[in-house]
Amino acid sequence: MQLALAALVKMRPLTAIQTPDDIHLLSRQASPTAARRSRPSDPETQVGAANDAARIQPEDAGFQNAIQRYAFSEGALFQIYAKPGQVTDIALQEGEQLVGPGPVAAGDTVRWMIGDTLSGSGSTQRVHILVKPTRADITTNLVINTDRRTYHVELRANARVYMASVSWFYPEDELIALRRAEAEAVRTAPIADGFTIENLNFDYRISGDKPDWRPLRVFDDGQRTLVEFPPDIAQGEMPPFFVIGEEGEAELVNYRVNGRYLIVDRLFHKAELRLGAGRRQVRVKITNRARSE
Repeated sequence: MQLALAALVKMRPLTAIQTPDDIHLLSRQASPTAARRSRPSDPETQVGAANDAARIQPEDAGFQNAIQRYAFSEGALFQIYAKPGQVTDIALQEGEQLVGPGPVAAGDTVRWMIGDTLSGSGSTQRVHILVKPTRADITTNLVINTDRRTYHVELRANARVYMASVSWFYPEDELIALRRAEAEAVRTAPIADGFTIENLNFDYRISGDKPDWRPLRVFDDGQRTLVEFPPDIAQGEMPPFFVIGEEGEAELVNYRVNGRYLIVDRLFHKAELRLGAGRRQVRVKITNRARSE
């Protein structure tokens, strides 16, 4: 295919997509109740309504100079407006790579010039899809497959305006990165200030019941006692902490939590972690063997 855009980038052959006149829904997962409630009309109307709802238009708040930055959402139909004689740059995420034998597929490869190129290098390298219509009254769709996601784009040509550049930001990726950073901060944060390694005492015995939250170890520095729980204790329930007196009485004491560590600002000979009540109560006993009765 001879394209004027080939002068700008090395072209990649594209696969034309044949669109049937009649749209058939291959499968539809819905409960009988939902089907009765929605009273579905003909399939064409349903598909049209779904596509209308999925379309995301450019907004003023999304522009950074001439770059429209969409929030990526799986299954959304991102709208891109183009103009004959002008190239629109579709920039993917840094480090994202095209995959598969036909990673960029367009419905109309005759009246649209479409190619791809690269910018940057290493971890900052970016794939750019360049598109240009040959007429002002045409539309088509574009599917871009990468090693991270699939983009669905609708290209709309007109005679008046064009979008110079389109890119995305990725809320889901940012949320995952934030959670990882928070988890790493908790993992690497100091448990408490002022600990001296020479004063640490690990001579504790853990006995009693064996719930999922059973402590892994207990130690103290001569002033404070730390109880280390399994890594997933943050998603569970931190049990109350009782110090057992000389007469066997249980005293509920104050403590603080740092990640998966329970910190008690005192020493003791015996203590218990209790969760629940009655015959279903779970008890884990902790004995400081370095301290006498």
